Amino acid sequence: MGLIKRKWTPDEAEEWTKEDLFACILSSVVYITLLVGTALSFLLIWTGFVILAIGIILMFLMFFIINPKLKTISEEYEKKQKSYLENLEKIERWE
Repeated sequence: MGLIKRKWTPDEAEEWTKEDLFACILSSVVYITLLVGTALSFLLIWTGFVILAIGIILMFLMFFIINPKLKTISEEYEKKQKSYLENLEKIERWE
């Protein structure tokens, strides 16, 4: 198994894991690098462009880490919502 888990079951996805920690830390770093990189890029300072590029790369890394887990959770909630709405329709029709 690699450092980052890519396959999740709905129950596993609900748990707090190291992937969540990585995404949490990366999100803070991404926000800071994008902010500083954008500000320095507007001032046409070349390090701003480098920092901005690093922030964009880290942002894609963050999405790569957390997206499979969020997708699994979202699919599970969609299934629950569909069954809830079907049950609600039965109640409305007095079945």
